Amino acid sequence: MDLQLKNKVVLITGGASGIGAAIARSVGQEGGTPVVVDCDSEAIQRQEFEFRDLEIQADWVAADLCRLENCQSSVTLTTEKFGRLDALVNNAGINDRVGLENGTPAQFQASLERNLLHYFYLTQAALPHLKKTRGSILNISSKTAVTGQGGTSGYVAAKGAILSLTREWAVDCLASGVRVNAIVPAEVRTPLYEKWLAQFTDPEERLRHITSKIPLGKRLTLPEEIAAMAVFLLSPKAGHITGQHLYVDGGYVHLDRSLT
Repeated sequence: MDLQLKNKVVLITGGASGIGAAIARSVGQEGGTPVVVDCDSEAIQRQEFEFRDLEIQADWVAADLCRLENCQSSVTLTTEKFGRLDALVNNAGINDRVGLENGTPAQFQASLERNLLHYFYLTQAALPHLKKTRGSILNISSKTAVTGQGGTSGYVAAKGAILSLTREWAVDCLASGVRVNAIVPAEVRTPLYEKWLAQFTDPEERLRHITSKIPLGKRLTLPEEIAAMAVFLLSPKAGHITGQHLYVDGGYVHLDRSLT
């Protein structure tokens, strides 16, 4: 299927590794131009080599998105270089474990800066350009927003707000034709997830315990599976989909756990 992304410019935050990198790769393979915004210079360098080998046209902006001016300049640099912006993928964030009993008010606020505020900053900066192209916004949330997890109030507050903002922005953007959707991943095999697993005494046993709870296939979701949904939602093929929360999780959130 031709997703009609050829020559489309897609700004992707946290796009140098994990889910963001898989989305950037898929956009490039569909003929689009991913512009990756990330604060990890080493990950950016690795991705540059990878995309060169894959003959993917892309661009990179090294920036800390906790700063408003960096969010605004990321959009400006993109539109000045390419003359357009067709889609924004708000993805950057980290489960930083700032909890109700193990976090200070300052740490909670900082967690929101890492995981939520830049979604607003970037969307606000990108919207005038997306209106010109009748583009699309895709927000990456988390199953923790609807299931809870414990010990990570900042991250969960951010991811819950992202789901609400997806609906709010979809309403705001109806008249301009800009579509706004969210993907809700659960257990995804990313480098960050691998790092989290490694902290356990027996990572393989922990992994077996987790995957036993995933109804479809008893396995983690792959970043490429998130990316497949992402590029579809960004494409004109999804032209009448807006305000939706799409779960790519092997049935983790909604199917009866007794199935396991």
